[in-house]
Amino acid sequence: MTAVAPAYDFALPEADARLRGLARGWLWLGLLALIGSGVLSIVLVLSRAPQFQNLLPAGDFFRVALVVHVDLSVLVWFVSLGGILWTLSGNTRALGLNRAALAVAGLGTLLMTLSPFVGRGGPVMANYIPVLEDPVFLWGLVIFGAGAVLLVGRSLIAAPAWAMPRDGAEALRSGLTLGLLPAIVALLAFAGSWLTTPGELTGKAYYEILFWGGGHALQFIWTIFMLVAWLWLASACGMQVPMTPRIVLLCFALGTLCVLAIPAAYLLWPAHAVEHRNLLTFAMGLGGGLPILPVALAILLALRSGAPLTAEARPLRAALLSSIALFCFGGLIGFTIAGSNVKIPAHYHGCIVGVTLALMGLVYHLLPRLGYGKPSRKWATFSSYCYAAGQAMHIGGLMWSGGYGVQRKVAGAEQALRGTQEIVAMGIMGLGGLIAIIGGLVFVLVVLVAIRRAGRAADGAAN
Repeated sequence: MTAVAPAYDFALPEADARLRGLARGWLWLGLLALIGSGVLSIVLVLSRAPQFQNLLPAGDFFRVALVVHVDLSVLVWFVSLGGILWTLSGNTRALGLNRAALAVAGLGTLLMTLSPFVGRGGPVMANYIPVLEDPVFLWGLVIFGAGAVLLVGRSLIAAPAWAMPRDGAEALRSGLTLGLLPAIVALLAFAGSWLTTPGELTGKAYYEILFWGGGHALQFIWTIFMLVAWLWLASACGMQVPMTPRIVLLCFALGTLCVLAIPAAYLLWPAHAVEHRNLLTFAMGLGGGLPILPVALAILLALRSGAPLTAEARPLRAALLSSIALFCFGGLIGFTIAGSNVKIPAHYHGCIVGVTLALMGLVYHLLPRLGYGKPSRKWATFSSYCYAAGQAMHIGGLMWSGGYGVQRKVAGAEQALRGTQEIVAMGIMGLGGLIAIIGGLVFVLVVLVAIRRAGRAADGAAN
């Protein structure tokens, strides 16, 4: 007889009620960040679309919106989902520290969101963490960072004891624990850059160096979150992923150990040296590529097995496949980049959207576990495909126009769209962006309706 490989369920078990309560708080912070980011994204898309660009002010208006949009949709959203994952994967130690982390991060997010309306600081389009040179925004960013530090510290305290994983749950726990390593490296890199960056630098030059090392380390964390979400969603869809827990752990290790090149770069060269920057870029490409390919291939092989799909799993599969497709699309665009043009945002939008879609699908799966209602299968499935299709058009338009030299981080007349092909490409970009906004809006509404449905059920039971 032929031996049958065991099937591993890559999912975290049900958590303690207190942990679920804290996870709900982190979910709310992420949702509120997405709502604010979505409102600002409408301004961004219209500012770049040829059909509307002359109806809106450009310049600082566009860049201020872009700064807050990026920080809410990437930094706050991803850290909030990290709060959910690290909370659910840990034990009940230091719950007060987790609550403090959530409160501090929430206060920082509020200040960053309000800063364009109450401050007067100019936008600085630094990579990874753009900023407004305004005390309200900068204090908000510092306070949010303090909340993230508390979250990482508490997660270290509550991390499960290290052991070679024997099942899927332990493999995911080990991966999330390994994800704390790049989090620590990111914090050290931010501190190292702050202490060693030449004092005479100002503006973009200063913030670019300040956030370059830590920003690279953050990408390793987002990759871990995405891989955890992929494996969890695949199991939730009934797929038998042909990977053992130890092989999965090896993939997580490959995705985190490359981050050790970052402190090596700080020891070898100052933060503003070209060699320092090049080593960080190489390490991120290596750590972001090695672990992703085998996991993606294993999931696609499991998909080909033709396992029956339940109706409740359709939204999860939609998010999973859309995430893999968009991440791979963005990764391939990275090989075509030459110079500074809109191919660069096309590349990182694909990768970031790939992570976002995976986490959106995981939120759908976790809603009942967190005590909320089940999301609408129809609209949850629609939201993932709509968001992915719109982002694919958005990214494709940016890649196409980047081939004609359209510059990044500009809008309106500053884009200098001359030829018909450039206008058509950016028009596709604008239309795709609006479609993606609809998909993101539907996601938020589906989650809010599921939360409200649970509230009504609780009220009915109480009566």
